[in-house]
Amino acid sequence: MESLRIKSLFSSLVLFVLVSSPTLSFAASLGINYGQLGDNLPQPTDVIPLINSIGATKVKLYDANPQILSAFANTGIEFMVAIGNNLLSSMGDPQQALTWVKSNVQTYLPATKITGIMVGNEVLTLNNIELSNNLVPAMESVYAALVSLGLDKSINVTTAHSLDIMGSTYPPSAGAFKQDYKVYMQAILSFHVQTGSPFYINMYPFFAYKSSPSEIDLNYVLFEPNNGFVDPTTKLLYDNMLFAQIDAVYSAITLLGYKGVSICESETGWPSKGDADEVGATLDNAAKYNSNLIKMVAENKVTPLGSNLDIYIFALFNENMKPGQTSERNFGLFQPDKMPVYSVRLTDGVTVSSSAVKRCNSLILLFFCIASILIL
Repeated sequence: MESLRIKSLFSSLVLFVLVSSPTLSFAASLGINYGQLGDNLPQPTDVIPLINSIGATKVKLYDANPQILSAFANTGIEFMVAIGNNLLSSMGDPQQALTWVKSNVQTYLPATKITGIMVGNEVLTLNNIELSNNLVPAMESVYAALVSLGLDKSINVTTAHSLDIMGSTYPPSAGAFKQDYKVYMQAILSFHVQTGSPFYINMYPFFAYKSSPSEIDLNYVLFEPNNGFVDPTTKLLYDNMLFAQIDAVYSAITLLGYKGVSICESETGWPSKGDADEVGATLDNAAKYNSNLIKMVAENKVTPLGSNLDIYIFALFNENMKPGQTSERNFGLFQPDKMPVYSVRLTDGVTVSSSAVKRCNSLILLFFCIASILIL
């Protein structure tokens, strides 16, 4: 009995150390995208301290990975699970949507805190008419499934868009969706109003800078000191591109008559490495972008038009199996060995670095060793 008591005690102690590495508490909402396109990524249980270390309270997946959802039970971390574009057609069937929600959401509740379902990713800008037509019916069926299970008050349904849905972003007051997408946008925004769910959009100032480095001030895209510009209509000052992009989307939503829909940044980040033609993809720039972004979230900054920052940083890990240019595999805050790619300054005087993570890992290892000795 004594052996079992000691074993239980140290099992609990080890779990406590795993989930209680140095954590910042942010009043605002900071999330992280947890992609899995790598053949060398750590086990989900080893990821918990990393997420805690950057002060993130939310995780967005690109699927509903059962191993990850089970591992994060009782951590209090919120999860956004996803339904892939390939399932949109079948999700239009209410029965199939109900089956999916039961298997991929309800089964993990309440231990794992699932608070959102992302139906598709950047669907409209794929310019696939069938997929685009299936999007809102799929969202509606998934929401109906939540209602039937009594989960609609705690879990929202949404979809993520590419910034390419915008026809105009400058100045922010002139923000407007592309004409080709307006019919779809009206249906999507109507759904958001009816269900109270946020509008999610992926925003990457890096790509704008990469396309026109001679025309865009690097400090402006990295949240570093700069003169910015004044919107000629609103007379509001913009000193960083992300805020300008967010407010342009707000203007576009308002233009269609849906003022009041909240905007969330489902992806934003900066790569630490890129190909020769990927100007600006450096360790230093990535560290500045993400450090300054996290600091603004911690300080509860809002955009000039008053939008709160509801951010999911892209991404948790460098993923070696992602296709495309070198930058695509180097957006991560962490390497697959759990070491930070670069030091991230969370707030003044607080930094996540390789040495800090090593100290945390050493402490975890020490507790494992002590537990093993006593149990034996």
